[in-house]
Amino acid sequence: MVVKTIITIPAWCSALPLYAEHMSNRRTMLTMTGLHRAVLRLTGGRLGRRLGSMPVINLTTRGRKSGELRTTILTVPHREPVPRPDGAAGARQESAPRDERLIVIASRGGDDLQPAWYLNLVAEPTVQVAQWGEHPRPYRARTADSDERARLWPLAVRAYRGYANYQAKTEREIPVVILEPLPPTARDEAVSN
Repeated sequence: MVVKTIITIPAWCSALPLYAEHMSNRRTMLTMTGLHRAVLRLTGGRLGRRLGSMPVINLTTRGRKSGELRTTILTVPHREPVPRPDGAAGARQESAPRDERLIVIASRGGDDLQPAWYLNLVAEPTVQVAQWGEHPRPYRARTADSDERARLWPLAVRAYRGYANYQAKTEREIPVVILEPLPPTARDEAVSN
């Protein structure tokens, strides 16, 4: 006998991204993150691994004040191959894991304050990134420079138009963050620290 589990998502859950466009309250954002984590946990990752076309990651930073590890859920509106040292994007070895630069947006829903995770990675750029069900890997985080932002921001807005609304709500320029996987030797060092 085969038993299938059917999970019915309440209609109000599909409207959550719409509410996110209008929020800037820290408590609301924490509630949304908690609900997202609960959906991931309750469904074993079958739901919530993507928001629209964007994959969801766990980003772990070290608290700039507390020194404690802090994990937040973020969407990745764009990913791209890591440039080779010679500057060419050439072919990869099939047996090597695919290393990609991940682009995340420090929007905080258009709030005038920077997200805490962003301030943490500015203070300590070595971070851990994991997708649901994967082991965290060390990455180096950095804020895109003006030329990179000019190229990446439209790609992020294409993936999620809400980012443009967030930028219109705030006077700060919303940072575009580039997460680059650390090379194997640096990964080993980052894990031991």
